[in-house]
Amino acid sequence: MSLIDPLRPLYPFAAIVGQERLKTALILNVIDPSLSGVLIRGEKGTAKSTAVRALAALLPDIAVVEGCPFQSDPDDPKAMSSEVRARVAAGESLPTVTRRVRVVELPISATEDRVVGTLDLEHALTEGKKRIEPGLLAAAHRGILYVDEVNLLDDHVVDVLLDSAAMGVNTIEREGISVSHPARFTLIGTMNPEEGELRPQLLDRFGLCVQVEGLAVPEQRVEVIKRRAAFEADPESFGLGWARETEALRARIAAAIARRPRLVATDAILLDIAHRCLATGVDGHRADIVMLKTAKALAAWAGRDEVIAADLDEAQSLVLPHRQRRRPFEDVFRPDAA
Repeated sequence: MSLIDPLRPLYPFAAIVGQERLKTALILNVIDPSLSGVLIRGEKGTAKSTAVRALAALLPDIAVVEGCPFQSDPDDPKAMSSEVRARVAAGESLPTVTRRVRVVELPISATEDRVVGTLDLEHALTEGKKRIEPGLLAAAHRGILYVDEVNLLDDHVVDVLLDSAAMGVNTIEREGISVSHPARFTLIGTMNPEEGELRPQLLDRFGLCVQVEGLAVPEQRVEVIKRRAAFEADPESFGLGWARETEALRARIAAAIARRPRLVATDAILLDIAHRCLATGVDGHRADIVMLKTAKALAAWAGRDEVIAADLDEAQSLVLPHRQRRRPFEDVFRPDAA
């Protein structure tokens, strides 16, 4: 596990050329973290990692309980660890600090213990007491969990990540000790399909999926070169040059987050979602639920108070394609490749 250095200059999200679907999918998961994240599929060098790292800079700073390894929110009991809630119940005044939202990167070699948490054996041996050592999910609470090359992770580790992302809780059970803590984070996975696919069951667990490709317009590619060269020459000046656009994005995201809980979807919209999912042939009901959440987030992003058909059109393109049932041999034989 590693944390993105908060002091390292980050390429501004607003300065990324093109890749609008990628940027929209990331922003939607910030507006509604319960979307269960986004899977970004595409070749190397298409701004996947750059966009993920830049996303955190758009988010407002958060207050955390000082010294709490579970990133407890001092103002929300639902986002506190059990230990912090006990301290509050005892009347203790909690020391707090304010910091930037974290981006936690997960290496593909990570084990389940490193992700979930484990028993601190050193403490048990030296102090004679059992204590849980928090894992990656504790560090990622209230932040962004970034998994590059997610298709190369052990399937069981991916299952754990997706379960926690969907439920918002992580439970550590070791040697008769059971500790639960909030684990609400935006899960972002990237992968190059040429290096292997995810199982359909795992694909279904990602709320959204986008396919990214290199820019095909020469003028856009030139602009990428110019902006990247300017950033590398003077990151601070380049960031200041995009400060106005960055602040506008930050304000729009904050407004959408506040608006989303008020969003209304009529029965006609719900029926439309059901028809679209049935026509696509997806299994289960997860797609219907995620599609509604996505449509609401899109409406909030557009500044509306009601979901409309256009929201469903865009939501469908993000939610359903990676959940479609595959026909036999469709990945083996393509008529256009003959």
